[in-house]
Amino acid sequence: MLRIFLSIFLSDAALAFLSLNVRHQHQICSSYKHRRCFHLLHAIPVLSELPEGISPFEKGASKNLDVQGDFRLRAQKAVEEALKDNLRLIEIEFPPLIGGDQSKSQFDDFDNVQELDKNKDWAIQFAPYFSTVSTDYRNGKTWLIFPDTKECELARYEWKGSKYQESTFTTIEAATNFLCGVGSYEGPWGANIVGGLSKILGGKDGDAGLLGDQSSLDSLDNGMNFPPLLQCVVQPGNGGPVEDWCNCEQVFDASPETTSMVVINGALDKLRGGFYPAVFFPKLASCVDRFYNRFESIFYLKPITDKGMYGWLYRVYPEPWQVILQTVEQGEKGFRIVNNVVYSSDERPSYNDAVAKLMDASRQM
Repeated sequence: MLRIFLSIFLSDAALAFLSLNVRHQHQICSSYKHRRCFHLLHAIPVLSELPEGISPFEKGASKNLDVQGDFRLRAQKAVEEALKDNLRLIEIEFPPLIGGDQSKSQFDDFDNVQELDKNKDWAIQFAPYFSTVSTDYRNGKTWLIFPDTKECELARYEWKGSKYQESTFTTIEAATNFLCGVGSYEGPWGANIVGGLSKILGGKDGDAGLLGDQSSLDSLDNGMNFPPLLQCVVQPGNGGPVEDWCNCEQVFDASPETTSMVVINGALDKLRGGFYPAVFFPKLASCVDRFYNRFESIFYLKPITDKGMYGWLYRVYPEPWQVILQTVEQGEKGFRIVNNVVYSSDERPSYNDAVAKLMDASRQM
C-alpha cells in the first residue's frame, strides 16, 4: 500500500530505494534529486544545515553576521545532549575567526594571538548557558580553564558581567597543581624560569606578575567550586606548550566521575593525526592513545580544501557526520551558495575519505 501511495509522487528511480538495506541509511544517494525520498523512506535524523556566512565565496556576508554566536548556540545544545548521555570527554572544533568586522577564513593571514583571543571570548560567552539549564552549574561549578595566567587576566578584565564572572576562572597550571598536588604541572623550561623569577621579584608581596596577574584567578576550594560539573579548557597546547595537552589528562583523571571536560579548539586532530612524532614526543603520544582518542566530537566544523573543491566536514551531536560540498551557482538574483550533503555516516570519515566523497559528488553534478 505504501509503495502504491509513494508511486504517485516518486519516480521509478526513487522507488528503487525501497529495496535498499537499512544498514546504508546514512550514506547519501549519489543522485541528489532523490535525497528527499531517501530521507523519507529510511527515517534519517534531520541533519543540521551549515551555519550562514562561512563560505569563502561570500566573505562579505560573514562580516554582517554573528557567526560565532550561531556556533555557540549549536555547540551549547550539542553539549547539553552529550551530557544527558553521560559523555565526559567532549571536543568542540570550529574556525574561531569567521564573522564580524574582522572576519577571517583559513585563506587569510592571522596569528596565534588573534586565534587565542577569539577562543577566549567564545568560551566566556559559551559557559553561562549551562547555568540556565540547571542551577547545579552555578556557584563556580563551571570552570573556565585558560592556557595561562595572562589569558585569565584578560578574560577577567574584559568580561565583567556577573553572568560571566559566575564561572570559576583558572588556568591549566592552577587546576593541575590543585587536583594533583603542587609541582604536578608539567611546564616548558622557559616558563618555569620566568615563573621563578617572577616570584623572586615579587618578594614579600608575592608573585610579580611577569606571566600575568595571579589575583585574576579564582581560588579553588573543596566544597565550594570543587568538584566542578563542567571543565571548559580553552585552546590547550595549540600554539602553546605541548605539555599542556598532557596536563589536561592529569586534570581530568584527578576529577570525580561527575565532571565532564570540554576542550575548545584544542587542535586534537593534530594529536590524533600524528603531527607530533612519537619518537620525539613519546609522552605526548602515549597521552593521545590513552586519553585524546576517547574524545567525542560534538560540534565540529572544519573546511576541506583540496583538488580545486571546497567543502566542510561537519557534525552536531547526536547527528551523524556530514561531508558537504559547497559550490556557487548563478541564480535569478545573482550568484548563490549551494550546499550539498554528499555523504553522511555515524563514523567519522578521514580527511582523504572526505576529499574522495567531494570528488565523486563533483563529477556527478
